[in-house]
Amino acid sequence: MSLRIGVLGASRIAENAIVGPAHELGHRLVVVAARDPQRAKQFADTYGVERVATGYADVIDDAEVDVIYNPLANALHAPWNLAAIKAGKPVLTEKPFARNYIEALAVADAAASAGVSVLEGFHYLFHPVAQRIFELARNGELGEIRHVEVRMAMPEPFAGDPRWSLDLAGGALMDLGCYGLHIMRQLGAALGRPSITTAHASQRTPGIDEWCDVELSFPSGATGLSANTMVAESFSFTIKVVGTKGDALAHDFIKPSADDRITIRTTSGTRVEQLGTRASYTYQLEAFAAHVLAGAPLPIGIEDAVQNMHYVDAAYRAAGMSAR
Repeated sequence: MSLRIGVLGASRIAENAIVGPAHELGHRLVVVAARDPQRAKQFADTYGVERVATGYADVIDDAEVDVIYNPLANALHAPWNLAAIKAGKPVLTEKPFARNYIEALAVADAAASAGVSVLEGFHYLFHPVAQRIFELARNGELGEIRHVEVRMAMPEPFAGDPRWSLDLAGGALMDLGCYGLHIMRQLGAALGRPSITTAHASQRTPGIDEWCDVELSFPSGATGLSANTMVAESFSFTIKVVGTKGDALAHDFIKPSADDRITIRTTSGTRVEQLGTRASYTYQLEAFAAHVLAGAPLPIGIEDAVQNMHYVDAAYRAAGMSAR
């Protein structure tokens, strides 16, 4: 069986996040809509979407659409996810889940009441690279875990990019830091529930952080750092886990299709494991489709999305800023 997917917006991320995986897995891209109809048409022509709709509501209400993919600007995630829930359509939504914890909770309550699945697109989680890093944090090979670092860096977006807009809920912590906080929370299975101890940010314009670093602590005694910048010279997305017997580095957990290495250094020596270059987004859509079509369990639920927004809000407050 295949999914019939409706796409909200002709976003940059869609080619990697939904188009490629859908084609690889045999799912149909049924309809797309965008604020600019010409851009929607160009998107459909380029990526083989069957039809173009006049608006997002038309995509959601389309009788041939089984599920919705929502890659809109951050401030538009919750409103259109709520619309999809009301229509009874499961949603694969880009991160961050909402503008803030309160908005996330409203979406979660609506989804629970309607019995509709909404998956926040933390695609990294579905790839063997991430799963192996988490395994190394708990299996004892690195000894007692003392420190975890998630470093995310990207070159400066153009001036009109939504990531620089407060109205659209932009900012480095929203766009990048939500990953780091999510990873820290996933490591909670081995290290205990993390707490934010402090955060520091530089504001590009009032309320919009161009970089934000968040420090955390775990009940185990380990510390964590989520370092995020949108003004770097190049892209870099790493996870490093440091223990008393060694450390492990995932070289690119966001795009393991380009670099699937984990370098492990212990008292026994150094080795490099390669976990496969199949795209993390393909793993994610495969899991989402299995859930929608056959009821297969997902590794994270909507409660996870709500809790992650709670951490994002707390990190902004720790940095002396307001939540989105």
